[in-house]
Amino acid sequence: MSKIYDRAYFDHWYRDPSRQLEIEQHLKRKVNLALAQAEYYLGYPPRTVLDVGCGEGVWREALLAVDPKIRYLGLDSSEYAIERYGRERNLHWVSFGDLAQLRFEEPVDLLVCADVLHYVPTRELELGLSGFAELCDGVAWLEAYCTEDAVEGDHDGYIERDADWYRQRFADAGFRACGSHCYLAPERHEEAMALEFQSTKFQTRDPG
Repeated sequence: MSKIYDRAYFDHWYRDPSRQLEIEQHLKRKVNLALAQAEYYLGYPPRTVLDVGCGEGVWREALLAVDPKIRYLGLDSSEYAIERYGRERNLHWVSFGDLAQLRFEEPVDLLVCADVLHYVPTRELELGLSGFAELCDGVAWLEAYCTEDAVEGDHDGYIERDADWYRQRFADAGFRACGSHCYLAPERHEEAMALEFQSTKFQTRDPG
């Protein structure tokens, strides 16, 4: 039976009254970090954001609170989220694997994929990641739990993979780690100094 991302799911995991302030503050810190990293490498505040696996689009409000001029686009496979918030928050239905071929007018400054990858089947994940380099020419926020982590929260459909597995897949897609969950798109590699990259173990290759 396929996992269902309906209102009950989001109520349970994202609207727990006892943890609401903690959830909001944690999101705010992540958004501030992602925007700061993107601005550092771009040389200007990020203007466009693509949120892959956006759910109800909670990143949108947090991003616009920092910079109301940001143009936000969210993609998700939750029929509930798209029907409920699609028009209001600019969310659209897309499966992760579709990103291998889906393209927009121009690459975005910041691509967000938060708390999603560890639920995506391997073949679909590798397929979707293959398109990231053409979707983003700035910084990607790629956040995933690994076997080395003490995973809390939703274990339904969680796929165990170690950190090196993800690092290699991100490198295969052309992205290099530059701190925390941030990865530089291929076009930005030469703008970074050697010590800004976390590791040279995983060599990136031309995603094309």
